[in-house]
Amino acid sequence: MQIYVVKSGDTLYQIARRFGTPMEELIYVNQLQAPGVLSVGQAMLIPQPKLHIVQKGESLYSIARQHNLSLRAVIDANPQLKDPDKLAVGQAVILPVDNVGTRQLIVNGYFSNVSERTLAESLPNLTFLSAFSYRVEADGTLVKDFAVDLEAAAPAQRLMCVTNLRQKGGFSSDLAHRLLTDQAVQDRLVNGIFEALEQENFAGVNLDLEYVYPEDRAAYNQFLARLADALHRRDRILVTALAPKLSDEQTGLLYEAHDYAFHGQVADYTVLMTYEWGYTYGPPMAVAPINMVEKVLRYAVSEIPSEKILMGIPNYGYDWTLPYREGTAARVLSNVQAVTLAGEAGAEIRFDEAAKAPFYRYAVNGTAHEVWFEDARSLQAKLDLVEAFDLAGVSFWNLNRLFRTNFAVLNSMYRVVASG
Repeated sequence: MQIYVVKSGDTLYQIARRFGTPMEELIYVNQLQAPGVLSVGQAMLIPQPKLHIVQKGESLYSIARQHNLSLRAVIDANPQLKDPDKLAVGQAVILPVDNVGTRQLIVNGYFSNVSERTLAESLPNLTFLSAFSYRVEADGTLVKDFAVDLEAAAPAQRLMCVTNLRQKGGFSSDLAHRLLTDQAVQDRLVNGIFEALEQENFAGVNLDLEYVYPEDRAAYNQFLARLADALHRRDRILVTALAPKLSDEQTGLLYEAHDYAFHGQVADYTVLMTYEWGYTYGPPMAVAPINMVEKVLRYAVSEIPSEKILMGIPNYGYDWTLPYREGTAARVLSNVQAVTLAGEAGAEIRFDEAAKAPFYRYAVNGTAHEVWFEDARSLQAKLDLVEAFDLAGVSFWNLNRLFRTNFAVLNSMYRVVASG
């Protein structure tokens, strides 16, 4: 895999010729919505495939057999073929190649509402699919609040994500307090969890309790121990989501009740939510600046065994209106939308070396905007940290919107651990 940064005057045709890569493949891998419009500074993935030049009498099936590949793998590698049954002599057929990476990596992806196509493309690149989420009601009952085809995933991939979200959104500290301190409510919750585990054939629980009152830290730890023990006796796993702390003394409602050391003892894996420095109601900045992610990881590995840590990676960006005014909301963008918008606005994409993140500014109707998002370069920088800190893997929030670059970069560096 190679990353090319678009320069002034570049066209897709020129880039394709320069690297000997079919334009159709560049369009597909980079999800170019307007292939004729490229932005200066745009990071493009350049696939480096093996090619087979079609000879007289050959079919896609015979080519697949000749190279000891499955027909489906060859078809998937050639999205540019409008009719796989009709090949022309001299035509180039892309042959899928093995991943370059050799180190194994556990990959979790959160989903809430996703298309069948996006889910189908994502699953081969995942160890775990976390269905987001089962909301806990005040009486301890669970409400399924997602639209994901769990049957499409192998049973060993499925994790049920349990949250203290309100029905109208936002995490509830009061709700967390109730389920952690009221024995009847907690018993009902645990029973509901195990009913759902059996009904949906989940491999375990991904517990995401946020904004827990600091005074409930001990109660939270007791609940974790109870749940972990019950899950392990049933050969299920426990994954917990943790706020991005820099020390155990860090103050704030988001952080204090999350006891890194205890989670590291009882959970099978912990997801570090290393994102949202740039957030909806905050000032413009990178969503997951690499310097801040590194600081969290440095503390995390001092408290949690590194082989239990999954580093969070955001799959989105934000568009802020300038000048920024406190309390105003930024618009969420997919990474594909961010690049498309830059092209439409004629904006030059720049790369912040300290944050290792792309950004740009543009104006519409006289109003200035600033956009931060993720691209191949920022993903590569984050994935380098897996090796640097010897982590178990990564966790994407969230994969509802397809960004093929995630998987292309990931698979060029590591081998995804299969579920089961």
